[in-house]
Amino acid sequence: MLSWVHFGDLHASSDDGFKSLSVLQEMVGLVNRHFSERIDFAYLPGDNANNGTPEQFERIRDALRELNVPLHVIPGDHDFEPGHLGAFQAFANAPLPTSRIVKGHRCLFLDVVSAGGGGPDFRLSAPDRQWLNEELERATHDRGSPVVFMHAYPGDLVDGGSLACAFAYANVAIVDTGHTHYNELLNDGYVIYAATRSTGQIEEDDGYPGFAVVAVDGPAVSWKFHRLDAGFPFVMITQPSDRRMYRKHFGLYATEAKAQVRVLVSNDDVVSVSADLDGVHFALARVADEPGVWQAPLPAVTSMHRRALSVTARTADGRIGQDAIELPGADEADRNPSPPDSLGTDVHAVDAWPEHGIIGSQLGPNKNGHGW
Repeated sequence: MLSWVHFGDLHASSDDGFKSLSVLQEMVGLVNRHFSERIDFAYLPGDNANNGTPEQFERIRDALRELNVPLHVIPGDHDFEPGHLGAFQAFANAPLPTSRIVKGHRCLFLDVVSAGGGGPDFRLSAPDRQWLNEELERATHDRGSPVVFMHAYPGDLVDGGSLACAFAYANVAIVDTGHTHYNELLNDGYVIYAATRSTGQIEEDDGYPGFAVVAVDGPAVSWKFHRLDAGFPFVMITQPSDRRMYRKHFGLYATEAKAQVRVLVSNDDVVSVSADLDGVHFALARVADEPGVWQAPLPAVTSMHRRALSVTARTADGRIGQDAIELPGADEADRNPSPPDSLGTDVHAVDAWPEHGIIGSQLGPNKNGHGW
């Protein structure tokens, strides 16, 4: 299983007294305590420094100093506000684009801002697009499906339609983005696109910050937002797919019908995990070589309609964490995916899913929010 935490766009700025960096430090502490043995890395999706200044990046560096998992960072349009990425590059200390193989998955980190003219002029340079095409071709020989990290959806990019088609053709499992300021998941039938609530300049959910936990577990993609005021243990079902995350093009329903229920729990002395599938109760067991992962065979309950799967984790001191998903019915699994002319756009936004942090408000400066 490949898993990571996503800290949303920081927009670090003296305009609000660097408030987002205080939140970031709190999130770093929570990740260190509850997730450091459960995740592969942390991720910043761009718009890190609100004006792209060296001072802002230096303060971000200080806020991240205690983070004890690897960090990957990409730029957003605010990082490019000076007209170059000099301060960002000094902070990130890693060339882009770049590729990393993690748990058998090719993780591709892109720069979609520096080839443009600033602001929301998102695009890949010709050399970067050629590099990406070659990496996606190499990914066909990898054990796991590729994963892409970029600041905005393909639908926001120049030539984004072609890019989204390339992702679909290459069986990219998920594209993890920033930019929106709000939580959102898109499913165009081929690829999952995820955007996480910003850490600075939040409008949705009364401004409550948090971070997303994301996993690619075999054919399944999972995503769950954890508000800072939420309790622990954290629990997320990583197999099978929720109906909202089911990629119809790849026929995962037939595969997952024989799969196991797999659950990722935080580092909170969990002593038992139990599950319920439409009234069928069963227990999960620890996976010895995967810290924080519990699993059990998926009971053979077939239905033309959606089925509810819930899991409950209990700690030694009596705390409880829960997660729940809906498995797609056979009628949903048989539907054809979307036509290629709308791939990678927010017309495929999933319906509200408050249990996982999806409100459906689109409260951000590029949609229903106000400018910053």
